Amino acid sequence: MKMYNCLLVAMLLVSSCAIIRPGEVGMKQRLGKLQPGLLAQGAYVFNPLTTTMKKIPTRTIEAYNELDVPTKEGLTVKAEIALLFHVKPESAPIVYVNYGMNYQEVIVESNFRAVVRHISAQYLAKELFAVDRKKIEKEIFDEISVGIWDKGFVVDAVLLKSITMPPQIFQAVENKLKAEQESLQMEFIISKQKREAERMQIEAEAIKNYNKTISESLSDLLVKWNGVQVLKELVTSPNSKVIITDGKSPMIINDKSN
Repeated sequence: MKMYNCLLVAMLLVSSCAIIRPGEVGMKQRLGKLQPGLLAQGAYVFNPLTTTMKKIPTRTIEAYNELDVPTKEGLTVKAEIALLFHVKPESAPIVYVNYGMNYQEVIVESNFRAVVRHISAQYLAKELFAVDRKKIEKEIFDEISVGIWDKGFVVDAVLLKSITMPPQIFQAVENKLKAEQESLQMEFIISKQKREAERMQIEAEAIKNYNKTISESLSDLLVKWNGVQVLKELVTSPNSKVIITDGKSPMIINDKSN
C-alpha cells in the first residue's frame, strides 16, 4: 500500500509539472480560461485537476506543399514550394484563442495555398517555367506576409523548389520558346545585313564623290601639260618610233627597239 501511494504521488508530481523549452512560449489555461501572461523557458508546477499548459512553438517552421496551380491561359502545373514562418511570441495567446493548436493548417497553409494560386494565375505557363524564381518568390512573400502578419505570424522566406509541367505542355512551351529564339536570331541577322548594306552604300557614295572631285579638278590646261610631259619622255627615248600628235596628246604608230 505504501508503494502504491508513493507511485501515485510520483505520477501526480509528474503530471503537475511542465517544461517550456527554448523556441516555445507557455500559457496556463485554468478551468477553461486562458490566464494572462506568457511563460518563458523553464519548469513550472500546476494543478492538473484544474489547469492545463499550452505550449506554442515560436521557432521557424517549414510548411512544405506540392500544389497544382493554375496558369493565366487556364492550364495546370505542379509546384513544389515551401513557406518558412514563425509565431510572434507576444501573439501566441491570440493565435491559440482564434485558431487553436492546429493554426498552421487552419490559417497559415490555407492562406499560403490561396496566395500561390493567385500569383501563378497571373503568369502564362511558359513564363512560370522561364521567369526568374526570385521574382515569383518575392511576390508570394509580399502577399502572404500582408495576409497573416496581423494574425500573429511572421513570414521568414518563400522557397520555390520546382515547377513541373505535363510532358505535352512542356514540349509545347519548349517548342514555342525555341521558335521565339530562332525568330530573334533571324531578326538579328536581317538587322546585321541591313547595316552591312548601308555601309556598302555609304562606301560606294564616298568613292563616287571622290571620283567626281578628281574629274572636276582635271582642267584642259593640266591635261595638255601632262601630254607634253609624255611627249618629252617619248622623244628622249632611245627606241625608234613614229609619233603622230595634234599638239594635245601623242600617238605611237610604231615602236622599234635598236
